[in-house]
Amino acid sequence: MATAKTIRILVVDDEEDLCEILRFNLETEGYTVDTAYSAEEALQRDLTLYDLFLLDVMMGEISGFKMAHLLQRDPKTASIPIIFLTAKDTENDLLTGFNIGADDYISKPFSIRQVIARIKAVLRRTQATIKEPSDDQLTFETLTLDIRRIKATVDGEEIPLTKKEFEILRLLLADRGNVFSREEILSRVWKEEVYVLDRTIDVNITRLRKKIGRYGKNIVTRLGFGYCFEC
Repeated sequence: MATAKTIRILVVDDEEDLCEILRFNLETEGYTVDTAYSAEEALQRDLTLYDLFLLDVMMGEISGFKMAHLLQRDPKTASIPIIFLTAKDTENDLLTGFNIGADDYISKPFSIRQVIARIKAVLRRTQATIKEPSDDQLTFETLTLDIRRIKATVDGEEIPLTKKEFEILRLLLADRGNVFSREEILSRVWKEEVYVLDRTIDVNITRLRKKIGRYGKNIVTRLGFGYCFEC
């Protein structure tokens, strides 16, 4: 991850005035900021250039949620943090956003100071995630996690894991056989995020099992206790 002065952010919102306000204030903070007024416009860009996405939920034919799905399915962009900007603030909307793999969810109307603080918090978490590994690689048979490159493969084929899925698998794979409670997974993977439900962990585990194919059976549920990776 780049330093704060070289971090590049893409703001995607169909409110042009809001895009420009965010651009001005974020550039004042030292970030490099690009804007797009629709998901369709944003998807024409080289999205691998960015360190963070600010996505409006309610946009045209491709919503922010749908764009996030596309980003998370692509291994090249799956680990890039996403913050949703939206006027929707019901529990179901929040849960949908976090289950997609969002790193934060900011309800409109918001203050610019709030957005800047949330961006800094998300970047601190993602930077820490990248800097913390003690080993460069975790492997089990043909399942491999390349910690430095944030890349997961099975039989040499890359798997498009979201950042949260990658971190959960890394946690379980690094300490095989150890049972992690939901509370432990929340504290280790979601850390200081303020609105995360236990169901969010179950949803991420279910998706992770499907993505890693035959190794999904190695992620075992210990009823009443939590999850572990068994050899």
